[in-house]
Amino acid sequence: MRKLFYLSPILLIAGCATTPPSNPTNACAIAQQYPSWYYDSLDSYKKWGVPISVQWAIIQKESSFRSDAKTPMQYALGFIPTGRQSTAYGYAQALDGTWDHYIKDTGHSWASRSNFADAVDFIGWYGERAHREAGISKSNTYALYLAYHQGIGGYKRGSYKNNSFLMNYAKEAQQTAYRYASQLRNCNIPSDSWW
Repeated sequence: MRKLFYLSPILLIAGCATTPPSNPTNACAIAQQYPSWYYDSLDSYKKWGVPISVQWAIIQKESSFRSDAKTPMQYALGFIPTGRQSTAYGYAQALDGTWDHYIKDTGHSWASRSNFADAVDFIGWYGERAHREAGISKSNTYALYLAYHQGIGGYKRGSYKNNSFLMNYAKEAQQTAYRYASQLRNCNIPSDSWW
C-alpha cells in the first residue's frame, strides 16, 4: 500500500501527457480529438497571423505532435553517449536560445515547449519575425520552414540552397499545410465551450 501511495503522484503526472493524434494526416481528426489544440492555434493565428495549417504542418514535420520530442542522441565509437544533436525540444522543436528569445520578447516567462498552446504561440511569433525580418509571407510554409530550420539569418544568406534534403523536407511541410488547409475548410469542429 505504501508503494502505491508513493507511485500515485508519478502515475498522475504520467497520465497527463498528451499522446499524438491518432490520425495526424487529417486536420479535422486532429481538431476533433483535441479541440483545445484548434482553439490554441486559432488564438495564435489571431495574434500573429500564421495560419493554423502552417502551424500544424511545422509541428507535424518537427515532432510528429509529440510533446517531449528530442533530437537523437549522438555516440562516440558507436556506444559512448556524447549528447544530443541539438537543444531542440517539444512540439515545435525550439532550440534553447530561440526559446529564451521568445520568452524575453513576449514576457511569457512560464511558457513550456511541451505545452501545445505555448508551442503554437512560439511558431506564430517566429513566423511574424520571419515576415518582418526576411519578408516571408506568413502563409508560405516552404519559406517559413526553411527560415525556421536555418534561422532567419541563415535563410536570408541562402544557407539552405545546397541542402536538397532540407528543401525536400520543406516541400513536404508545404504539401502538409495545403492538405490541412483544405481539410480545415470542411471541418465540424467542436465548440470551444464543449471541452
